[in-house]
Amino acid sequence: MKATFCSFFFVTLLCFSTVCTAAEGARSDLPDLIQNKYNEMKTFQADFVQELTNVASGAVDVRKGTIRFSQPSLVRWETVEPEKEILVLGKDVAWDYFADEDLVFKYRVGALLDSKTILRFLSGKANIKEDFYIKTEWDGADAVRKKWGKGYEVLQLTPKHPEPGMVQAYIGVEPDSGLLRQVMIIDFYGNGNEIMLSNVRQGVELDDGLFEFVPPEGVQVEDNTGAY
Repeated sequence: MKATFCSFFFVTLLCFSTVCTAAEGARSDLPDLIQNKYNEMKTFQADFVQELTNVASGAVDVRKGTIRFSQPSLVRWETVEPEKEILVLGKDVAWDYFADEDLVFKYRVGALLDSKTILRFLSGKANIKEDFYIKTEWDGADAVRKKWGKGYEVLQLTPKHPEPGMVQAYIGVEPDSGLLRQVMIIDFYGNGNEIMLSNVRQGVELDDGLFEFVPPEGVQVEDNTGAY
């Protein structure tokens, strides 16, 4: 399988609990603001740019496409550049389709969302206060703000129970709305997986068929539903 979105899939949005450590230096209302935003949001649609950085070679793989989300945790992630890939999270089954290779992978949705995946950030299923130590100031914070340069509230998240696919994460949040706009995940080797959202539209009507997938005839299907 290529170094695609799902190559990073089993690595790591955001719910908050009152039983954990508060964000160090953060606005006291920011956790509740984000929580409320994703509790009230029924659907959203956005364009994305994804940058996958290989720290050893310095190579950056850039991908572009669209993401659509509908409660509860229905996702259609469609990459259009440089190659076509369709990732669909339905009610029970997830499909990852590579058109150029006539290949599709099948997973159980529950297994994917139970992991610390980037889709948990985008779909509101992670629990920041329970799962992470949170900071708004750290060595390098200004560099992240400068790189993103969009006036977001920027948080550093350190997982309390790190996984190889995620030892550090950063999120950029609209300070007034609590809407997540940027996520960067760092794996054990220092590689980066960064997602930038634009043209975000909330409350859009999304057809149920977007979250269903039938493999085209003749496509090879690799069934991983029994692997987890």
